[in-house]
This record gives sequence, C-alpha cells and structure tokens, in this order.
Amino acid sequence: MTSTDIPAGFEPHFRKAPLTDPWEPLYSKKTDNAVIIGLRLAKPHTNARGLIHGGLIAALADAAMGYSCAQATGWTTSFVTISLSIDYVGAAEIGQWLAVAGEAIKTGSTICFAQCLVRADDTLIARASGTFRVVPKKG
Repeated sequence: MTSTDIPAGFEPHFRKAPLTDPWEPLYSKKTDNAVIIGLRLAKPHTNARGLIHGGLIAALADAAMGYSCAQATGWTTSFVTISLSIDYVGAAEIGQWLAVAGEAIKTGSTICFAQCLVRADDTLIARASGTFRVVPKKG
C-alpha cells in the first residue's frame, strides 16, 4: 500500500487498541465535532462469503462515534457506550476504501449522542447511532 491509496486528510490513526490491531493499518482525520476512521479493506476484514464483516463495521462505527464525542468536548472526558444501533444498507468488498464518519450530535455533562455514516468508495453501506456515557478520564 502506498500513500496515494489513502484519501487526502487521513493520517495513521492516533489511537491503538487490541481489538483493532489485526485490522491495521487504520487511518483517521478530525473535524470540529467528528472523527472519521478509514481503512483500505483487505481479507482480514471479511466474513466467510468474502464481504466485509458487519462486526468490523459496527466496531469501527462505535469507535468513531465515541471519538467524535471526545473531539466535540475537547478530549477532556472519556466515554463508554450505552447503546449502539446500526442499519446495514449495502455491502463492501476487498480493495475499497471504508470511511466511518462519526459525528457528535449533542453533548452534555453525562451523556453524548452521536451518529455515523459508513461509506465504501463513497457508497453508503451503513448508518449508526449511539449514546455514550461520560466517565472519569484515567490518568
């Protein structure tokens, strides 16, 4: 993979997690109230039918929305998922660019509401919504 395979504005993802380690390399970009996670889809991202696994989409949507809540609050707090809802409206295949665009909708002192659109090469394949609880940030 070369840097030309990565859309403009994306950089190596700023946060690593044991769950997502097998899916690397992951990329991300930030806006004022959103974090977009991106990756070039490959075989480790697929199900038995060779399509991109819905669990990968759900996990990345959950992460993008949680990060978007953190971005919208200036990274001063941490969040855990209270609820997650996802609708799959399409499929993705190996080689496509997956963009998982979270967005904080409403932030408060204890709760954040977020939404997410997931696109494969600019085609919408899923939408998600989530509710996140503010938790003390671990030092």
